Amino acid sequence: MIRRSVGLVPLLLAASAAPVFAQSHAGHGAAANAAQPAVQLPAGCVRRGAPTADPSRVGTPGAPVCPTGAVPERAPASADPHAGHDMSTMGQTAPAPAMPAGHNMSTMQSGQQPAAAGQADPHAGHDMSTMRQTAPAPATPAGHDMSTMQSGQRPAAAGQADPHAGHDMSTMRQTAPAPAMPAGHDMLTMQAGQQPAAAGQPDPHAGHDMSTMGQTAPAPTMPAGHDMSTMGQMPPGHDMSAMAMPPDVPTSADNPGRPPEMPLPPGATSGPAHAADTLFDPAEMAAAREQLRVENGDVRTTAVIIDQLEASFGDGEEGYALDAQGWTGGDINRFWWKSEVEGDFDGEVEEAEIQALYSRAFRPFFDFQTGLRQTYRPEGDRTDLVVGVQGLAPYWFEVDAAAFLSNKGELTARAEAEYDQRITNRWIVQPRAEVVLSAEDIPELRIGSGLTSLQIGARLRYEFRKEFAPYVGLEWTKSFGNTADFLEADGRSSEDTRLVVGIRTWF
Repeated sequence: MIRRSVGLVPLLLAASAAPVFAQSHAGHGAAANAAQPAVQLPAGCVRRGAPTADPSRVGTPGAPVCPTGAVPERAPASADPHAGHDMSTMGQTAPAPAMPAGHNMSTMQSGQQPAAAGQADPHAGHDMSTMRQTAPAPATPAGHDMSTMQSGQRPAAAGQADPHAGHDMSTMRQTAPAPAMPAGHDMLTMQAGQQPAAAGQPDPHAGHDMSTMGQTAPAPTMPAGHDMSTMGQMPPGHDMSAMAMPPDVPTSADNPGRPPEMPLPPGATSGPAHAADTLFDPAEMAAAREQLRVENGDVRTTAVIIDQLEASFGDGEEGYALDAQGWTGGDINRFWWKSEVEGDFDGEVEEAEIQALYSRAFRPFFDFQTGLRQTYRPEGDRTDLVVGVQGLAPYWFEVDAAAFLSNKGELTARAEAEYDQRITNRWIVQPRAEVVLSAEDIPELRIGSGLTSLQIGARLRYEFRKEFAPYVGLEWTKSFGNTADFLEADGRSSEDTRLVVGIRTWF
């Protein structure tokens, strides 16, 4: 009832015709129009808050000494419209304490207009100090505190009544968190754009707490006894020390950082070696495993490669040559054979040989080979013990090197290398080189010691299919040392260049 009675006071004051109560904000003292007590002031002094008051002249040279409640007067030409207003903190933001019970319009929207002169102020007795704040600000002394007044506003003209006389505007449009308000209506989520009650009507928000309108409530305090200091940490008892460790793979190095190897379960070493033997006939399973091993790890293959089958033309002589080889066996152990034949079309066979070799792989791309070689020459036949290697060297060079020990104790050696350089998917250039060495002179075979001969050539082939490719090329042969002397003594040249045409095939 007390609050409702207080709300009717503005209506009673508005009905009064006395000039002293003609303020638009009834119930608030008006500094400009209220009757002043009959107190004689010294010359040059006016009441504090008067339109012509100049508080900045207090204590300055030439300014009159005024009693308490009065300040020096300034000339009308330079009257400061904000005289008595505290503009020191204009634009600042500061938190404000909670306001007393009543109508707290701290978050009232900007743009609202005060009641017209002569009408009852619907917000009479309301605290407008923290309008549009999210927290009230500390009250300032009586007077007009316009420190944070919005830019663009204009103060009251000199001689006119200040409609905000006695109102605390010190923290207008400030933003700061505010503490919780007393029990009542909490309007902190009231939507923007609502309008206050019209003049003469009861305020629908009477007794409502508007102090925290638009605020975001702070998070609730964690109940006592809840320790959040280790939030996000692994709970005790979880051992993550071995996380992201290397796999438990036995190595030859002593690696103490490797996790310990767990012992095998007791039943892991009991029972048959193959679990399938408990369900199927062990003999049938053994045969199946052997077949699987043969098909996937011991495949038998057979191949025949005719690397050169060609005719040669040079120095008025026409000849032929054959270089073929093949194997049969698995990936590790093979039987390997090799054959070479050279001769003239109008003469006898100059040289022919055939090798029978056992080959065993000792590296992924290299085989060790040993066996016998039988050679046929017009000068004499030889049977040789063969030891050599054959394989694919780095950068895809095919290498074949062997040493020969004849049945007469003659030691010779031969090394060949060739490389397939693809120009397109079908055109391929194959450079090739061959070197022959001898540990001693063999006059019967027209072979000298040291470097006996060097043969270098290149063949360009076109693969109609991988298994069939005709080619054309050039081949140069040079003999050295006593071998060249033996050839020249027989009326033959120690150097020869030939054009070759042939076919390369395999199956």
